[in-house]
Amino acid sequence: MERTLVIKVCSTCGCEKIKKVRRNRLGKFQGQSYSVPSLEYHECPECGEKVYGREAMRRIEEESPAFSRSRKQKHAVA
Repeated sequence: MERTLVIKVCSTCGCEKIKKVRRNRLGKFQGQSYSVPSLEYHECPECGEKVYGREAMRRIEEESPAFSRSRKQKHAVA
């Protein structure tokens, strides 16, 4: 059973207009740029707070060079 993240109020500013969006996410880690296409997450139009659910975080971790070292270590140990 897959759970769906439902957010109605921004935890940072209390705005009730937070909404689910789907956008390309661009990131940078230690000078290395990466992107996660068509990422779904919640974003507050008032303060810019972003809330990522489990699936969004999994996709970010797959693309980010910050996690590539830990994945390589896990596979080497297994």
